[in-house]
Amino acid sequence: MKILLVDDSRTIRNIQKNVLAQLGFKDVVEAADGVEALKMIGESKPDMALVDWNMPNMDGITLVRKIRETDKQMPLIMVTTEAEKRRVIEAIQAGVNNYVVKPFTAETLGEKINATLAKAGMAPTAAAAPG
Repeated sequence: MKILLVDDSRTIRNIQKNVLAQLGFKDVVEAADGVEALKMIGESKPDMALVDWNMPNMDGITLVRKIRETDKQMPLIMVTTEAEKRRVIEAIQAGVNNYVVKPFTAETLGEKINATLAKAGMAPTAAAAPG
């Protein structure tokens, strides 16, 4: 399974990549903003995306809306510091499948990924399955 990480912070992407590796997800591609992410989706066809909200050039909510114009199936998880209820609702209305508030634990991210994949009818990796 290929996962796209979309975050303008290289540090956050590295943290997420490490967590994903712990969960058994090794095939990870990265983008620093929504414009780059759309290009990566076209080129590398990820199975799932973890998207930050606040980014330059194209923010996460715009990215989610653009993805949903052509792809209703790809699991999308918003990973952001935006915790206000109205923001969560806006993200869900835009088409995200799940929502994780930063800072998060590896366990929380793993649970959200598993729940999202299960709902989409996709199997989580063995390492990501609850122990």
